[in-house]
Amino acid sequence: MSKKVVLAIGGNAIIKEGQKGTLEEQIQNINESCEPVLDLIEQGNTVVITHGNGPQVGNSLIKNQMAESVVPAFPLDVLDAETQGNLGYLIQQAFRNKMVERNIQRPVATIVTQSVVSQDDPAFANPTKPIGPFYTQEELDKVLETEKIDYIEDSGRGYRRVVASPKPVTIVEKDAIQALLDKEIIVITAGGGGIPVVEENGMLKGTDAVIDKDFASALLAAEINADYLFILTGVEQVAINFGTPQQENLFEMTVEEALRYMDEGHFPKGSMGPKIEAAIMFLEKGGKNVVITSMDKLQDALEGKTGTRVTL
Repeated sequence: MSKKVVLAIGGNAIIKEGQKGTLEEQIQNINESCEPVLDLIEQGNTVVITHGNGPQVGNSLIKNQMAESVVPAFPLDVLDAETQGNLGYLIQQAFRNKMVERNIQRPVATIVTQSVVSQDDPAFANPTKPIGPFYTQEELDKVLETEKIDYIEDSGRGYRRVVASPKPVTIVEKDAIQALLDKEIIVITAGGGGIPVVEENGMLKGTDAVIDKDFASALLAAEINADYLFILTGVEQVAINFGTPQQENLFEMTVEEALRYMDEGHFPKGSMGPKIEAAIMFLEKGGKNVVITSMDKLQDALEGKTGTRVTL
């Protein structure tokens, strides 16, 4: 029976650790990521692909900085849109070409997505998300002469700009996405968590923030009533005591157990924590099946052989 599946692909699937992020590297990584997803499509499932854009939007900020004396710089929300389009194009073309090879007759489309956030979200008063280049103290002082930015010292590597990372409230294009799915079109959307926008008197306006890709994916999955949300990461299963002799991989955990593990520090904010929170969000909004696993174990996880299921 055909299922509606949302696949949240991590940014490390597009630019791997240690890579510069050249176009050739990104195309190769995307092509490698296609195969497990194509297996699901070939089985008749309706698929929505979301993805990260952290490295790409960081690179765009560097380009902004280096070219500001030649061309006008764009704000962060526009750079989010720009990278959504760039990555959507690469992913869309890769899937189209792979489907031709496998004789799969399914259209694929990219939707540049806006994610509404609340102006009252406490994240705006406490920016925490590092983005863009590293600055020396001298470089930071020069930036602060012309720009008012929040910044942190990042692990001894220099100073970085930080921006707010509010929770998404709704996906503006959810009805358009659903209309495409009703036509059995594969949809690539919510890249980088979507473009953060606020609503004022019914009007939308971009805001200087970034949205966690997994939160946006969980919200979208709930809003389109997806059968499955797969949060794809670098490990086959979630573990407690990760990286220690006491490491224990988890096949299933309840929301109550997940919250307890988070309180105990097993799921740090900078790694597994947001994925666990996103899984809980999906379930609390009416979702039924959420699995955290690696891309190469996608089919096995769908069949219940591996991965980590989070349940109510």
